[in-house]
Amino acid sequence: MNGSKDIFSTIFSAGTFQMMLRSATPVALAAIGGSMTEHAGIMNIGMEGMILMGAFFGVLGSFLAQSAFAGLALALLVGILAGLFFALLVVRYKSDEFIIGCALNTFAIGLTTYLARNYFPGDASGNPNLPELNLAFLDRIPGLRVINHQSVLVYLTWIIVILAWLFVYKTPYGFWLRASGEKPDTLRTAGISPKKMKWIASVLCGILCALAGAHLSLGQLQGTFTDNMSNSRGFIAFACVIFAAAHPGKAYLAALMFGFFEAIGLRLQGFVSSDLTGMIPYLITIVMMVYVVVRKQRRKMKNE
Repeated sequence: MNGSKDIFSTIFSAGTFQMMLRSATPVALAAIGGSMTEHAGIMNIGMEGMILMGAFFGVLGSFLAQSAFAGLALALLVGILAGLFFALLVVRYKSDEFIIGCALNTFAIGLTTYLARNYFPGDASGNPNLPELNLAFLDRIPGLRVINHQSVLVYLTWIIVILAWLFVYKTPYGFWLRASGEKPDTLRTAGISPKKMKWIASVLCGILCALAGAHLSLGQLQGTFTDNMSNSRGFIAFACVIFAAAHPGKAYLAALMFGFFEAIGLRLQGFVSSDLTGMIPYLITIVMMVYVVVRKQRRKMKNE
C-alpha cells in the first residue's frame, strides 16, 4: 500500500510537472513549425533533422563564442538555411517531400555526428547554457512552483503559441498560408503566389525546429550535445500536428501530453525498469495516431 502511495506522490509531484514543461517544449516548438508547413500543404518529415541540427549548432555556437545566445543565434541561422534548402527542393524543384524529409534527417545525423567528433573529441558538455527564470516567491505558491526554474525558451514557447494562432487565423498572411495548401488555384487567381507562402512556411518551420533543438541542448541539457539527441522528437511533433489538425494551440496541448508521459516515465525509473518507462511516451504517440485514423474513419462513415 505504501508503495502505491509513493508511486502516486512521485507521479503527481511538482517535479513531474516541471519536467513535463521542459520535455514538452521542444516537441511543441517543432509541432508549431510543422503546423505551418501542414497548412501550406507540405508534409514535413524533415523536422527531426532540423531539430538535431539546431541542437548541435546551438552548442557549437555556445562553445565557440562562449555565449548561449550566440549559440541560439547560430541555431536560428542554420534553421533558416535548412528551411530554405527544404523549400528549394520541395517547392522550387517539386521533389517528393517525404523523400527529401528522410534525406534531410539522414544528412543531419551524419553531419552532426561528424562535426561533434571533430569539435568535441572528448565530451560536448559544460558549455554556456540558456538562463533560467528563478523567482523565489514562485516557490512559495504551490500552483506556480512548476513554472519556476525553467529555461527562457519554455516561456517564449507560450508567446509563440499565441503569435502562431494569431498569425494563422487572424492575419491575411495566415489566410493566404492556409489557402496555399487548400485552394492554391483560387489564391493564384487573387494575385497571391502559393509558392511564396510555401517558402515562408518552410522557413518558419526551420526556425521553430531550430529553437526546439536549441532548447534541448542549451536549455534542457544545459549546454550539452549528444549524438542523435533529438530522439524521434521530430516524428512525435509531426504526430502532434496531425492529432491537432495543425492548430497551434491544440498542438501545444498534444505536446504537453507527450511531455507529461515522458516525465512520468523518468520519475518511475526508481520503481520500474527504465526500458519499460522509456516506452511510455512513444506508446502514447501511437495511441494518438490510432485515434486520428479512427476519427477520420467515423467521419467518413457519417458523411456516407
